[in-house]
Amino acid sequence: MSLDRARPLLLPLALMLAFELWARLTQLQSDSLAPPSAILAALAGALADLSIPIATRDTLFAAFSGLAIGSAIGLSLGITFGISRPLDRLMEVTVEAIRPIPSIALLPITLIALGFGYRMEIVIVAFACIWPMLIMTRSAVRSIEPRLIEVSRALRLSATQRIAKIVIPAALPRIFVAFRLSAGIALIVAVTVEIAINPIGLGAGIMLAQQALRADLMLAYLLWIGVIGYALNMLLIAAQRRLFGRAALAGDNP
Repeated sequence: MSLDRARPLLLPLALMLAFELWARLTQLQSDSLAPPSAILAALAGALADLSIPIATRDTLFAAFSGLAIGSAIGLSLGITFGISRPLDRLMEVTVEAIRPIPSIALLPITLIALGFGYRMEIVIVAFACIWPMLIMTRSAVRSIEPRLIEVSRALRLSATQRIAKIVIPAALPRIFVAFRLSAGIALIVAVTVEIAINPIGLGAGIMLAQQALRADLMLAYLLWIGVIGYALNMLLIAAQRRLFGRAALAGDNP
């Protein structure tokens, strides 16, 4: 690993080392904190007994399913509203009235309608992912060079051909940024739903550890969620760089 790649790890490692020393010097006894060495040991144990891998599978299944559904809906609406300004103005009040509703506020409704399990979580994640995709896709479509649209008209392309050959390729880099943002939201919302009410996944693991007064295991789950989020973002950045080149990442770090 080069020095440039290792540099971002220096601050987290220094903080962990400082906390470890403080915990040992003060002989930390707490129901909510644990030294990093105990957290890492608990994480290793949870990985070995497969409790974290199974919980990770449940959380990522719900997060990715909701992300796929919400992104598809948001993308379709964003393209439609971006192309049709009259329709956008017609739907403005409806969208702006629904968009600020916290996704977690849907819990009572989805629980009654769908019960516990994947379906409830997927619906809530999908709802949360619609809005960043819709807003950023609409903005990306509106920022397309007008001359490209004029060319498509001159070539007498149909509406479907115009979207497929002009609109989507021109707006795709910014749409991918919206997808990266939605991916992070999907993971956050999935874990939050599990902490609040759904007895599966990483969020439920956090709550079980908290109820057992296992601060080390609870923080191990939190550390693991952070690792997953970081890895997911790095994979999407690598995909974005591969698809669009380094220029697509300039000034972009959601």
